[in-house]
Order: sequence, then structure tokens, then C-alpha cells
Amino acid sequence: MRAVGGLWADLTDLVLPSGCAGCRRTGSASRRGFCPACADALQALRPAPVRPTPAPPDLPPCHALGPYAGPLREALLAYKERGRHGLAGPLGALLAEVVADAVGPARPVLLVPVPDTAAAARSRYGDHLGRLARHAARRLRGAGWDVRTARPLRALPRPDSVALDSAGRAAAAASAFRGRAGRGGREAGGRSVVVLDDILTTGATLAAVARTLRGLGITPNVAAVLAATQKRRHW
Repeated sequence: MRAVGGLWADLTDLVLPSGCAGCRRTGSASRRGFCPACADALQALRPAPVRPTPAPPDLPPCHALGPYAGPLREALLAYKERGRHGLAGPLGALLAEVVADAVGPARPVLLVPVPDTAAAARSRYGDHLGRLARHAARRLRGAGWDVRTARPLRALPRPDSVALDSAGRAAAAASAFRGRAGRGGREAGGRSVVVLDDILTTGATLAAVARTLRGLGITPNVAAVLAATQKRRHW
């Protein structure tokens, strides 16, 4: 049973003219964000713990909705790379499911989305993780959770990770984030701190975020992502 519920409406009531976000088919059966087949495939995914091999130092426990494949991969690409902002609602609802699974019984949580660089935000039609975090928080609050979001970090310019190998990702991530002035451990206030990202690959980015947060006095308890690359994961 879903922890926060009501996903079918999010996955099918979204009116988009570009065809199904999960398979790109157009036509009457796929004019509402996701066609029934892709909506069913996303509904069938269940969050699970994931871990890259090898895992970088400082990486917190990670949970993902599913592998970076199929309708989930296509939906993330449509949202991030093709400007389909309306997918933030259903994807944020799915991310809320991951948070609920990662944290366990409902408790006060602080959601910390991984910040984008200014260049990445421009190329991806805005702060895509910030939007996902807002929708995830709204869904969790609707289910009775005490949720806050925080942006204690800023991202420094760095190479696009798509073109880097694992060593290059680790090197780029090591100095990729800085704390914002005046932000610190008081933001957590005894809450479970959940770092949010869209895709887990090597874990270098999440480890760097966790390390920087600890330097601010914020201890991340877990990371929640929508998808994890498959070649180094077990499902």
C-alpha cells in the first residue's frame, strides 16, 4: 500500500500535448501525462535501499524508487531536458513515496534538495530539484507529515557529470558545494534530514553534499532519489 497515496490522479490527470512522458507515444490514450501502461509501470515501482559499488566515503544510506530505465528514465529526461515542468507534480509525489520509505514511521523531516549550478538551472528550465522538493513536501504534509524544506547549500560551477567517469565525478563533486551564510544545524531542529536528488550514479554528489552539510552542523540521515543506474545496483 502506498505510504502517501493518490498517485493515479497525479499520473493521469495531467493534460500535456506532447504525448506520454514515459514512452513518447501520442494519441488519445497518452494525452494526460502518462499513458495507462506507463502509469501502471510507475505505480508498480516500490522504493528500496540502493548502494553504489564502491560507495564513496560519507555517502549516507540511499533509497530509490527504481532503476534508471523504462518509463521512469523517460519521464526524468522529459522533465529535466525537455522542459515538461508539469511533470514536477507526479514525480514529486513519487519522490514523497521514497522519502516515506527511507524515513520509516512518520516523523518530523527536513528535505534538503541537492542544489543546481546556475548554468545547469538555465539549461534545465529552472531549479528542477527545488520544484520536486516542493511537491514532495506538499504530498507528505497532506498525509500528515511534519515537513520543512531547506536550501543551506549553494552549488559552485563544475563540469557536466554526464561526460565524466567515476573518478572525474568524485573530483568534481569534492569541491562542488558551499554552505550559505547564516545556515547551520538549527535548521534541522531535531528532524530527520533527507537529502533529495533525482538520479544516483556513483554517489559522489550525494557524498559531497552530506560532507558539506556535516560541516554546517547538519547530519543527513538518508538520501532519497527517484532512480539509480542499474549496472552497479541490486534490485
